[in-house]
Amino acid sequence: MLLSIFKLYPTEQDPVAYAIPFFILLILIEAYVGYKQQHRNYLSKDAAASIAMGIGSVLINFVMKSLAFGVYTIVYEFRLFEIGWHWWSWVLIFFADDFTFYWYHRFAHEIRILWAAHVNHHSSVEYSLSIALRQSWGELLFKYFFWLWLPVVGFPPMMVFMMISISLIYQFWVHTELIHKFPKWVEFIMNTPSHHRVHHASNYRYLDRNHAGILIIWDRMFGTFSEELDEEKPVFGITVNIHTFNPFKIASHEYIAIWHDILRAPTFKDKLNYIFQAPGWSHDGPDLRAKVLRKTVGNQQSTVSPQ
Repeated sequence: MLLSIFKLYPTEQDPVAYAIPFFILLILIEAYVGYKQQHRNYLSKDAAASIAMGIGSVLINFVMKSLAFGVYTIVYEFRLFEIGWHWWSWVLIFFADDFTFYWYHRFAHEIRILWAAHVNHHSSVEYSLSIALRQSWGELLFKYFFWLWLPVVGFPPMMVFMMISISLIYQFWVHTELIHKFPKWVEFIMNTPSHHRVHHASNYRYLDRNHAGILIIWDRMFGTFSEELDEEKPVFGITVNIHTFNPFKIASHEYIAIWHDILRAPTFKDKLNYIFQAPGWSHDGPDLRAKVLRKTVGNQQSTVSPQ
């Protein structure tokens, strides 16, 4: 049965394979510009850790993509509609994929066991194009379940994977500090470096904001949008930084933390909460979930007397 599901993913049809040389070129250009501007956005050990995570992700992803491609192909045989390869199919899947990515990405921040897989992408205190390569290993074990509904409704499996890759390519360039902001209409519709800097920030007001892939409209619609403020520069990293460049520690540290919390939890309910509640939940300590920490910012502002 496993062999019937496992189909080698046709990498020659993957847009990411053709984008890699441009990724490398843009990273080198950004590094040179950063060097000329004396901007510390390329710590060698940090960049090396990101590259190592990226290489591991590519290897794991080849296996998981092949498995997912096999499952999608089987599911597609029982599709509800015959969508096919048309120009309007690409319009539909563009929005369907981006909507799916938003919820997948949001859940990866709001459910701790999913956050354990996603957190490595946020673990660097630097912010540059090399960080886009710091891809998760654990996420690849479950992420494709979120897109399973697309072949069910009738999108061809290869079209689904091509759209996922196009979205990934788009998200590469937003990992930079060299671009400030675009005209307001662009910032209103599209995910931009400004919006994504907010997403990578550990400032309380910015926590769990701007989960967009390509379009920022989903964050605006579902209440997770935050503007990058000139008066509050994003501080990159996570609320408790891990201070390691070891890719295996980067990939596993939150899973280990969850396990320790499960061991000390007094009840079965508390053990489940440590797995499925938002990061920062505690049965005996302060509530450090993002939604609680953001409220402290609002409370502080409300207590400041007008000048």
